Amino acid sequence: MARTRSDRPSHLTVHAVVLLALLLGWTAALGPVANAAPRDGTAALAVRGGDVLYSAGSRCTVGFNARSGSAEYALLSGRCAQTAGTTWYADAALTVPVGVTAGVSFPGNDYATIRYSGSTVARPGEVTLGAGSGTRDITAAAHPVVGQSVCHVGRTTGYRCGTVQAVNVTVNYGGGSVSGLFRSNVCSEPGDAGGPAFSGGTALGIIVGSSGNCSSGGVTYYQPVVEWLSVYGLSVY
Repeated sequence: MARTRSDRPSHLTVHAVVLLALLLGWTAALGPVANAAPRDGTAALAVRGGDVLYSAGSRCTVGFNARSGSAEYALLSGRCAQTAGTTWYADAALTVPVGVTAGVSFPGNDYATIRYSGSTVARPGEVTLGAGSGTRDITAAAHPVVGQSVCHVGRTTGYRCGTVQAVNVTVNYGGGSVSGLFRSNVCSEPGDAGGPAFSGGTALGIIVGSSGNCSSGGVTYYQPVVEWLSVYGLSVY
């Protein structure tokens, strides 16, 4: 069972098996990065938040790009990255290497950090909002606050917005628990895991779980980004 704690006197119980099934489904259902494999076979022009990186046995959505000095990094779901190899590529054929795993934290947290290398692929500090919707420049990161507006981008359900409902949420499921999450009233579905969540140009977290769906309504859980950036000494662009 999942236990929710927040700074409000409200509580939510979530069936762990539902969350686990969704998380497993998202690892398998992530789609291809939008501009990583052009038809002419040339390398990707850029990898942004909301795009996908590939590794042996896995493909994971990039939540945000970040940096420390001149070094650049991708922020991914830890649960997705822990099943992957250590070298990451911009294309499903694994022919355009873009970086290596710098660290993974799961369970307890749900985040991974990939250090970019080379200059074949650009890594702008933007998130892709979906087909025909352009991009959003991300210039800051902050802790989520109950009542705050939040938007996220999922590979399946696209760009959606709502409100932060709770912070400091703990989810227990097979293999361990993840704590310190936050929850919104924005729906998400299999394929959306790892997608960026933000408020305006401020990064808040990445999608890591959900309950319900976008037909009947649901909620989404996120790994906050501020602690993550602090652990690795990173900042968003």
